Amino acid sequence: MKLSYLLLDVFTREPLKGNPLAVVCKAEGLLDDEMQRVAREFNLSETVFICKPKAERNTANVRIFTPHEELPFAGHPTVGAAVVLGLQNKVSAVRLEEKVGLVTALFEKLDKRSGEARFALPRLPARLGDLPDRLSLAQALGVEPEDIGCEGYKPAVFSAGVTFHLIPVRNAAVLRRVQPNSAGWNAVFSYDHHSAYVFTLTPEEPDNDIAARMFGMGLGEDPGTGSAAAALIGLLAEHAPLANGQSDFVLRQGHEMGRPCRITIQLRKDNDVLTHGAIGGQAVIVGEGVLDLGD
Repeated sequence: MKLSYLLLDVFTREPLKGNPLAVVCKAEGLLDDEMQRVAREFNLSETVFICKPKAERNTANVRIFTPHEELPFAGHPTVGAAVVLGLQNKVSAVRLEEKVGLVTALFEKLDKRSGEARFALPRLPARLGDLPDRLSLAQALGVEPEDIGCEGYKPAVFSAGVTFHLIPVRNAAVLRRVQPNSAGWNAVFSYDHHSAYVFTLTPEEPDNDIAARMFGMGLGEDPGTGSAAAALIGLLAEHAPLANGQSDFVLRQGHEMGRPCRITIQLRKDNDVLTHGAIGGQAVIVGEGVLDLGD
């Protein structure tokens, strides 16, 4: 069996920056365990498999795997798959069947190997719990207890399909100093994948509003995490100073790793209730090849 694949860098337009992604095209012949083994072979934070859609009006059925497990939803695979399909099919919108639900992404071609995609969240973020123990959080992140919190934001757990512990810190200097401490990590970050999305507001940075780093999910540190940005929309909505209307943010991630990512975030509230969330970003194809899996 031979399968074509593409390598992309996502949340960037510059090759060798952003978050790497493998996209396996025409993957409907693969079994679940074969997809998992292929994802382990690529050993990237995620590999996306594009299959024929179950419903004719949709563009593709998309499966997303880390090296360890399948995910119901993830941001940079969704953006990457939308850019690949937008470029291949020469369309301005794609409908992706994911485990979390149907995702409709708007696509804009930038050149023959890059594009930009934005999609509405198939599931709005929900608050799952609070994280009141600042001392334990600070010890797990290698910072001081007084560094936890940022302009009224407090630690909380949210999910928009994948669960994240959202940890605000005082400023970008604290964010740079974060050094995860594995001792007791899973006990402090006890939900699901034991992942911490550490963020801060960046009013002093003209190109973005928020900076973030993501640790966990068996990945170490991840350069650009769209599903975490999606979860963060829930916390942002709670603090947005509007009852009706739209707010837009630009988030940077991956700078501390030398893999800068730029993620756009949008939320809308009606009668002080979150009714819409969206994330987006650019992606560029940096390579292609063929998997030869034998007979």
